[in-house]
Amino acid sequence: MTVQEDGLSGEAYPTVFNRATQLQRVLFTQDDDFLAEGSRRQAESVSFSGVIYAYQWRVSIGKCVQDLEIIAKASFPEELADRVIYLPL
Repeated sequence: MTVQEDGLSGEAYPTVFNRATQLQRVLFTQDDDFLAEGSRRQAESVSFSGVIYAYQWRVSIGKCVQDLEIIAKASFPEELADRVIYLPL
């Protein structure tokens, strides 16, 4: 599900994090500001469902899809919670 599909386009990052956590979904992003929000939550021990980050100009969409599929098949949601994961360059 995209932010647009969920009606959250343009909402503040904390709102998007809270919604993903409510839905028990890990966020995938190429937006650096989500990294800052994830780091803030980690530092303040505020639980969230997890963030997977890919550098926008350094990784192809196809590679992101491959990596996300592997993560989805090889992990459980609770293993991704409260973590910021970087996809390889």
